[in-house]
Amino acid sequence: MRLMWLLLLAAWSLVAHAHKPSDSYLSLKWEGSVVQGQWDIALRDLDYAIGLDGDDDGAITWGELLSQRAALNAYALARLRLRGDGADCPAQATDLLVDDHSDGKYAVLHFAARCPSEPSALGIDYSLFFDLDPQHRGLLRLERGGRFDAFVFGPQTKHFERSVGATRNPWREWAGFAREGVWHIWIGYDHLLFLLSLLLPAALVAIDGQWRAVAGFRRAAFDVVKIVTAFTLAHSITLSLAALGYLALPSRGVESAIAASVAAAALNNIGGWILARRSWLAFGFGLVHGLGFASVLLDLGLPSDLRLLGLVGFNLGVEVGQLAVVAALLPLIVGLSRFRFYTPVVMKFGSCCIAAVAFLWLAERGAGFSLPSF
Repeated sequence: MRLMWLLLLAAWSLVAHAHKPSDSYLSLKWEGSVVQGQWDIALRDLDYAIGLDGDDDGAITWGELLSQRAALNAYALARLRLRGDGADCPAQATDLLVDDHSDGKYAVLHFAARCPSEPSALGIDYSLFFDLDPQHRGLLRLERGGRFDAFVFGPQTKHFERSVGATRNPWREWAGFAREGVWHIWIGYDHLLFLLSLLLPAALVAIDGQWRAVAGFRRAAFDVVKIVTAFTLAHSITLSLAALGYLALPSRGVESAIAASVAAAALNNIGGWILARRSWLAFGFGLVHGLGFASVLLDLGLPSDLRLLGLVGFNLGVEVGQLAVVAALLPLIVGLSRFRFYTPVVMKFGSCCIAAVAFLWLAERGAGFSLPSF
């Protein structure tokens, strides 16, 4: 019973994480002593930080946003510092708009920063939301003279610097996107629950209508290799097509389909309709998950050369993060499968919890139903 309650609490806690991780998108154009900027920041994040929803009705109107414009500008620009050759380049807000991204509406803050003189090196310090959400990431796109640089800000990578004569470091950019890919899969709860639903029966086999533990670790590992390979191949295909601009589907439909895939995989563990060919299930729904992975790269709006670099790094990071999760879970699943409680409690009741969370996500993403936050 204690284990059941833990599963229920863990499942319900995931309800508050139905959206993709918190990101902002910072685009800078450096010309002489002036830096022009556009900063896309999620309204839901700003609402949590400074309170945009004045009447607490769950919807942020344009009027509510305008009424907090001064607070928004002060809050955001205080957490972005631009320096030319070590001297501050004060930023002033110039305009405020609203735009739609794959995960909702964003405030679009336009600003300009002027350095005392034309710098030979531009430094950027970023600290938005890190004190409120350590999972937040800031995705930078810097343009100077037709040349582009990309960087991912995080709690451990708050500073970026570019010199006029410095040679581009593709390895650093690639490593940044790879690190973001690892992080994305670790905090992508819908992707993790889908993978977990596929892994739960890996240590079991149906004999005469009864679940039995597999003979050894090797057989369970072989089953998992097939599933992970199918999932990896599928999401790599659609991630590549979407990130390179060859495939585009409505974000609400994609996010709803991902939630539906989690529910389907969990219910399959209870009903047992597709057990021997779960790798096909992983491949089919993996195509949809790849479109979800692509949303981060698409929202950044990278030029073609950086898009390919980001795609390779991000996709490899997703695979590394995924393999780390599998390596941690598989021995635990195989070990627990030796006990009688595993099938009724861990696999079936756990799958019920996963399905319940997935249906709540589906209601929120598909029908716009708002779940309470904690």
